[in-house]
Amino acid sequence: MMDVTRDTLMAYLDGQLDGDASAAVDAWLADNPDAAIELAQLQRQNEAINTLFGPVASEPVPPRLNPHRLALAQSRRRWQGAARAAMIVGVLGIGIAAGWLLRPVTDTPALHNRLIADAVSAHTVFVAENRHAVEVAGTETDHLTSWLSNRLGTGLAMPDLATAGLSFLGGRLLPAPAIPGGRAAQLMYEDSAGERVTLYITPSAGIDGPNLELVRLGSDNALYWASATITCTIVGPQSAETLQALADSVFAQLTPAATAPAYREL
Repeated sequence: MMDVTRDTLMAYLDGQLDGDASAAVDAWLADNPDAAIELAQLQRQNEAINTLFGPVASEPVPPRLNPHRLALAQSRRRWQGAARAAMIVGVLGIGIAAGWLLRPVTDTPALHNRLIADAVSAHTVFVAENRHAVEVAGTETDHLTSWLSNRLGTGLAMPDLATAGLSFLGGRLLPAPAIPGGRAAQLMYEDSAGERVTLYITPSAGIDGPNLELVRLGSDNALYWASATITCTIVGPQSAETLQALADSVFAQLTPAATAPAYREL
């Protein structure tokens, strides 16, 4: 017996079945009256649609609905959209390029801020060391003075901070590629509790910025000052007031003939 499906019934309704298949559906409908009633309703709907819109179906297709014309119009809209997108991307690209070329010089951190950042970075790295905290021990003060003065191209003393409770551990030479000469000196001190303070010293040639500036950095503070010959950034966990007192002593020993700079805090 023929398997009658929904598609078979639709084909029967549209007159698309051959004689044998149509007869088989007739026999199936006789045994399934509910399906026969539904199919009769669909037949009446088809007849009503044909009555209403049959004349229109015989008319020629309007030019505006021509499939070829519709395909061309869709393609044209697609290309117009792509062209607009390309134009927008091009304008944005020009804007971005122009913005990069004409970007303010202030996008690059000021040189003194880079020195402060370098000082804090070096402090963080070397105060955590035990055996290699310094390159040359503080017992070789004369050697450190001549060696670092020669490398930095300026006279450099080793400040004595014993009155502040700090012993001199020693120092090292560090690269400073951002400044002329490309060298910096780090001197390290330690108090009785094991807290360490570092001085990061460079020649001041070519460095603009404030004479004195304090930057608070969480557990550490950094105090930067500059004279006509050198810059020095003091970094440590001590309070801002303690670092200011240390700065006064360091400044007096490193640049005895200069006037101490005015205080400034960020």
